[in-house]
Amino acid sequence: MRKRMTNKFKYILSVVAVLSMLVACTTDSLDPTLAQSKNAEGSITKVDNLYSILKGAHNVLTGAGYYGRDMIATNEVRSDNCFSNGNSGRFTTQGEFEYNSNTGFMWEEAYEVIANANVIINTDVTTLEGDQAYGQHLQGAALILRALAHYDLLRVYGQQHAEGGNLGVPIVTEFKGEDLYPSRNTIDEVKTAIYNDLQTAFGMMDSSYDSSKTIVSKFVAKALEARVAVYFGDWDRAVSASEEVIGSGMYSIIPAGSFVDSWKSDGGANVLFELAFSEADNQGPNALSYIYRYPADAPGGYGDLQVVDDVIDLFEATDVRIDILGYQDGGTRLRNMGKYPDTPVGADNIPLFRYEEVVLNYAEALLETGGDALTQLNLITSNRGATPYVSATKDNILLERRKELMFEGFRFDDMMRTGMDVPYWGTIQNLLGTQSYPNNLFAYPIPIGELNANSNMEPNEGY
Repeated sequence: MRKRMTNKFKYILSVVAVLSMLVACTTDSLDPTLAQSKNAEGSITKVDNLYSILKGAHNVLTGAGYYGRDMIATNEVRSDNCFSNGNSGRFTTQGEFEYNSNTGFMWEEAYEVIANANVIINTDVTTLEGDQAYGQHLQGAALILRALAHYDLLRVYGQQHAEGGNLGVPIVTEFKGEDLYPSRNTIDEVKTAIYNDLQTAFGMMDSSYDSSKTIVSKFVAKALEARVAVYFGDWDRAVSASEEVIGSGMYSIIPAGSFVDSWKSDGGANVLFELAFSEADNQGPNALSYIYRYPADAPGGYGDLQVVDDVIDLFEATDVRIDILGYQDGGTRLRNMGKYPDTPVGADNIPLFRYEEVVLNYAEALLETGGDALTQLNLITSNRGATPYVSATKDNILLERRKELMFEGFRFDDMMRTGMDVPYWGTIQNLLGTQSYPNNLFAYPIPIGELNANSNMEPNEGY
């Protein structure tokens, strides 16, 4: 049997493949001999080539194995928001914490994004034809994507919520490095690398080049920095990063009357960055929408992620967010009906960074540092038809995060970073038990293929 090559070799090949396929995506064609093992870097001669590679990295993010479905769905089904009813057999393994090193998740997709980003980051822009200042801006965008992928890997595979251990994931910063069998870096090392990338990105990007919300922009660096800082409890950093986004004046909270409809359109005033989808993409059954519900004319469809019945009780009748919820199967199955609503086609853009999250991050960071958290918290309630809070507490900030960010993949991480136990259900919403915190099951297993290919890769405990 042919020995599996290391993932790093696979990432190199995937980048070469992306570059060669992108010939048709730009008027500035890349060298057609690229696929014949020519160095990818040697075929980058124009700034526009960097843009094509960056678009390729965005395309990896949209895949069903990453943010196109699995990243968001897995974090919801492992929380107290949702369970898998097993309609198509999907996400029962994840929802019941029965996964193992053969289950598969987003490891390869995230490192593919990193590989694409590293080609851009390590290119000498001064040698390229075109607007070199724009090329530097694109390098900053690539740093943001590299930071995002490392963060995603860390929160999925890192041992920060397991029983002991301090291992994170390998930090990869070169397209073709000398270390083909990388070991896992520590949690703190990965966190530091993420922060460094984001600080560098913000300093080198020029927001005048930001014309599309489907490409990472300058202030996404600060929104992601705030997200990471809240996750790790770096509260002063979370305050300053949030204030950079808020102080830009470029974004606003969607008002109550527009909230539900905002999910039917793209590029709202509250969106910092969203993944682009269209009918031409034809996600169909692989769409995130299709896993939350099935089309009205296809009751045999998927709809595996069902909402836990008592979730609806979190909302007041006047809270417009209650209208995101609805029922199928004759009013017996509670579902996410409003977020990512284009079920048959899956042509909804998927927002990854909303301004409302930044405000909630800011509120929590202010609470932890003695600032005016209440004002920020009530900016959300006042735009949702909900009763304002009379005081800001950790519990009501977490509750507001749950209500505002529900079905977007945040809840599991909020439960983890605050040390919550996690209830889980079977396919008929029968409570199977509770996973106590900390728990080895909260760190996803390193893929078996990676362990077999790399003798320096340490597995997570319990698999």
